[in-house]
Amino acid sequence: MPDLDRHRDWLIESQRDLEIQDFIFPEILDGDLEGFCRDAKARLDGFTGRLGIHGPFYNLPLNARDPLIRDVVKRRLWQGLDACEWLGATHMVVHSPYTTWGYNNLDKTPTGREELVEYCHLTMADAVRRAETIGCTLVIENIEDKDPSARVELAKSFESRAVGVSIDTGHAYYAHGTTGAPPVDYFVKLAGKHLAHVHIQDADGYADRHWPPGAGTLNWRAFFEALAQSETNPRLVLELDDNNRILEGAAWLIAEGLAR
Repeated sequence: MPDLDRHRDWLIESQRDLEIQDFIFPEILDGDLEGFCRDAKARLDGFTGRLGIHGPFYNLPLNARDPLIRDVVKRRLWQGLDACEWLGATHMVVHSPYTTWGYNNLDKTPTGREELVEYCHLTMADAVRRAETIGCTLVIENIEDKDPSARVELAKSFESRAVGVSIDTGHAYYAHGTTGAPPVDYFVKLAGKHLAHVHIQDADGYADRHWPPGAGTLNWRAFFEALAQSETNPRLVLELDDNNRILEGAAWLIAEGLAR
């Protein structure tokens, strides 16, 4: 929450895209969640930009097969949407169920891919309906995804304006450098009209660094060229390990002519 105060003027001056990430923590979800949202909203007085949250994800697989685990995931998604409704947030990030292991094993059986999608629907159906009602979009973020198109097909399968695709640039770069996924700009091209949200972070292709742009080796020019050709206007959010470096990352993108 102190980060809101620190960057408030910068956020408001151009009404930049904003994502509040505190809702990933169980202690926030199970505490005075409504009071937390009221406090955040008060700190954002004057902010009229696009606002969203990072939804809960710790130990919460969207493709949970066990019904008891699925109930826990559904409850956490519901709490995230409570926060969205209280804040007036219009996107919530959720984590992709696709893994490196899955890339090599989903096609081992004739129904592997269909079962994963079916379990995701069982987990997410209520949340998707509620998101439609409150004007929020669940954006599915790549984590280990080696095949960018699989997550896009999952989003499409809901046939809902309340489900879209998120790209985390550092995750995509990790997958490219470590598991043989396509380059980061390909993730943009394959997302097409379903791209709704981007986490911007730099990395080295080996780990999930969350460095400011310019501190790693990601090909930002190729990424932003692909973004310029996108059919959508996705939210762009700097997601860094050190929020004190947000202005540094933004300044680097501006100096390179990639952002305003």
